[in-house]
Amino acid sequence: MKESDWKIFKQIKDKAIDQFCRDALSTFSEITTDEDKSAHERYLQLYDTVDKTNRKMSSLFDDHSRSKAALQLLVIRREGLADAVLVAKLSDDFKESTDPAAVNW
Repeated sequence: MKESDWKIFKQIKDKAIDQFCRDALSTFSEITTDEDKSAHERYLQLYDTVDKTNRKMSSLFDDHSRSKAALQLLVIRREGLADAVLVAKLSDDFKESTDPAAVNW
């Protein structure tokens, strides 16, 4: 991996983490303010959602290393969390190898 791609990847990942957390907090807020459900129901839903969100965050962002950067970026892009302006700055090879449209899921 080129040093320039690594530096951009780190920026993409940082922005993706921030976006993921903002999205999660918005979801948590919707759950906690849903007056159609009892406090207990909201608590149970929130607990379950936080647990699932933590597991997803871990699978997306843990194990920060150059050897896993391509796979992480592929998944970050698939989730729609990658900053398009920063992705455009990647080398063509790295950008193409992490394009989720090119992978059969």
